[in-house]
Amino acid sequence: MNVISLSTFDLSLAASLLLILAATSLRIGLGLERRIVISGIRMTVQLLLVGMVLKLLFASEGFIPVGFMSIFMLLVAGYEVRARQKRKLRGSTGYLISTGSMLVSSFTVTFLALTVMVGVDPWYTPQYAIPMLGMLLGNTMNGVAIASDRLTTGMYDQRGVIEQRLLLGQSWQEASGDIRRDCMRTGMIPIINSMAAAGIVSLPGMMTGQILGGSSPLDAVKYQILIMFLIAAGTGFGVLAAIWLISRRLFDDRQRLVLDCLISVK
Repeated sequence: MNVISLSTFDLSLAASLLLILAATSLRIGLGLERRIVISGIRMTVQLLLVGMVLKLLFASEGFIPVGFMSIFMLLVAGYEVRARQKRKLRGSTGYLISTGSMLVSSFTVTFLALTVMVGVDPWYTPQYAIPMLGMLLGNTMNGVAIASDRLTTGMYDQRGVIEQRLLLGQSWQEASGDIRRDCMRTGMIPIINSMAAAGIVSLPGMMTGQILGGSSPLDAVKYQILIMFLIAAGTGFGVLAAIWLISRRLFDDRQRLVLDCLISVK
């Protein structure tokens, strides 16, 4: 089965719907029209560029180009996590923690899937490695960003409670335990909701894309199940690592809460 090719007119027609949405926002005073248009333009440019890059990667099939692309995706994801924080760790610490958490979780899970579960040879074949890593990184990035933002904001807002618990003799793990557990739950809720709704409320993008591309629905479902498990594991481990590392940074060796390492973004 051949995929129906989309023309420039088809894409323009879809873009016109976005412009109508922006005009509606302007008309009723939502204030989102600028962000809608800029996000649409940015998405179009980014996807066109990555389409050209992937075409070159698929043609080369070398480890070095795939490695460079993977590292670039990781660095951008780390930047996006830091950019979404209301209260950030000073210096490069926050960036290193978020990037390191995603490196350990997403890359490890992707490597395991490529070598053991999918069994593609070589394991860095770009047709498999880049899309799989992209899906894991994107979801892990969202989980880490949400959980990290919730953690630093929660620590700051409840600093009085935490310091009182420390004065009563609790360790930093005990004094901040409720906040950290709440942040971990918050960071993992999106992927848990996605798994709960998959197939009933929504048809995931990868599965839909494979079916549109002519794959057997059962084969598409199997791949989607695999990807959902991998994303859940990657997101969960990434969130756990980021929360632990950021929490450890917010307390010194004498078990004192150190909030002067945070900067607020207005």
